[in-house]
Amino acid sequence: MDTIPFLPFKKDVALKIAHKFMGFGEFVSNFFPTMKFELKESGMDYEPREWCTFSLIGFFIYSFAISIIMLLVTLPNLEMHIALILSVGSGAIVGGMVFFIVAMYPKVQVNKKVRDIEKNLPAALHNILVQIRAGVPLFNCIASIAKSDYGKLSNEMKMALNEMNTGKSEADALEMIARDTPSLHFRRIMWQLVNSIKAGADVGETIKEIVNDMAVGQRIAIKKYGSTLNPLTMMYMMMAVIFPTLGITFLLVLSTFSGGFAMDLNLLLILILAFLAIFQFMFIGMIKSRRPAGID
Repeated sequence: MDTIPFLPFKKDVALKIAHKFMGFGEFVSNFFPTMKFELKESGMDYEPREWCTFSLIGFFIYSFAISIIMLLVTLPNLEMHIALILSVGSGAIVGGMVFFIVAMYPKVQVNKKVRDIEKNLPAALHNILVQIRAGVPLFNCIASIAKSDYGKLSNEMKMALNEMNTGKSEADALEMIARDTPSLHFRRIMWQLVNSIKAGADVGETIKEIVNDMAVGQRIAIKKYGSTLNPLTMMYMMMAVIFPTLGITFLLVLSTFSGGFAMDLNLLLILILAFLAIFQFMFIGMIKSRRPAGID
């Protein structure tokens, strides 16, 4: 990883700056007790205090930049103290958002890795099952998955393959990747395979049962996902269609009464458009986060 999210310089420069403020990062890292595991599971070679220092650097850079920009924009039209309050407040809000986005980035990467592994898991297991039924050894099946395009799952299998090439048994190699992966679902499946190998059972039958269980679980997850779409659709209609339309109509009618308040229609429309853009971005993220793994 050559760059840090939201920081305008590369990794080496960011590390040099961060080392000057490492004490602050050490203090902030106490508020993120799981960050050490998240950095390790996401494959990011940083210490928690380093990453928290990056978050602090992002906070100060964006707070200062936004404050200066807002001050230049508002100062010609507002009094000095009001312009300062708006500028500093805007900078603090944007800087705080950048701080938490950077601080939560390792966790986001872990979640993306888990989803990528679980998305490709059914197809990979089907592939292994077909090969085993055709008489292909398990070692060759793992090598095939490692060389195929199964995303992060292929990377996990490459690690297992490398361990086996150094002399470890199949059970020990699979046990190692099961221990280190952030996906609980993948971990349970690997433990089932490890137990089957150690017990001398038919690995093909074990994988067949796993595939059948996954198919049932995926059908249940799809039904639950479909049932959650109805209230989400209703919420979208209310927030993105009904409220803006009725709100504009109500304000227009209210402004026509004698003694009504003055209203800048252009500013109102800009605010509504900004609200709709933010809401739709958040709504799409909500839909994607609830979507079951394996559904594109």
